[in-house]
Amino acid sequence: MHLEVLIEDRSGQRMIEILLEKILGPNGDSHSWKTYRYKGCGRIPEGLRPRTDATKRLLLDQLPRLLQGYGKSLGKDAAVVVVVDADRRDCISFKKELSNLLDDCDPPPRTLFRIAVEEGEAWLLGDRAAIMRAFPKAKTQVLDRYRQDSVCGTWEALADAIDRRRSKGLKEAGWQQAGRAKSEWASKIAPYMDIERNESTSFRVFRDGIRELVREISSR
Repeated sequence: MHLEVLIEDRSGQRMIEILLEKILGPNGDSHSWKTYRYKGCGRIPEGLRPRTDATKRLLLDQLPRLLQGYGKSLGKDAAVVVVVDADRRDCISFKKELSNLLDDCDPPPRTLFRIAVEEGEAWLLGDRAAIMRAFPKAKTQVLDRYRQDSVCGTWEALADAIDRRRSKGLKEAGWQQAGRAKSEWASKIAPYMDIERNESTSFRVFRDGIRELVREISSR
C-alpha cells in the first residue's frame, strides 16, 4: 500500500512521518508513503476554485484540485491521507465539508480525512511520558492543567510547559519562530511516543483509520 499524505505545516509533517513508522513499520517495507507539507490550512474555496496562488501553499485552498488529480492518477493500492487541525471549527461539520469534496472528483480517490483537536500538539500532549523523556525539565503543573483534546490554546500549553520562551515569547518573535519551535518539539517528542497508550482521542482515530485503510486495501 502507498499513501500520499497531505499535512498543513512543517511540525505536523515531522510528527506524522515518525508516527506512521510506528503504525506501519519502516517506510518502503510492507507499505510506503510520501508526505507533503503546506504553509497553513487556509479555507475550502467557494466554487471549489483556488482563491490564492498555488505558490502560497495553503492546503485547503488547493485541496479540491489535488483530490481531483489524485482521483485520475492513483493506483488501486494507493490512498490519500489529509491531516488538518480543527482549530476552533466544529469537527463534525468540518469533516463533512472535507468529505463532500470527493463528490466533485471523477473518480474519487480513496481518501482518509483526519482532524487533530484542537491542534497537532494535542497528539504530543497525549503522551506525557514521551514529553518528560524529551524534556525532563517540563513544567508538570502546566501539563496538569491541560485537558486532553480541549479547545484551550493547545500549542501554547505545550510551549508553556517545555519552552523557556513560553508561548508569549514565541508569539512576540513571530509565526516563523513559533513554527520552527513546533517542529523541534515534534522531532524530539514523537520518537518516544507509545501509539497504543496515547490519551488523545483524535490521535487514536487517526491511528485506527490508518490501520483500517491498510486492511481495506490489502483485502481487495
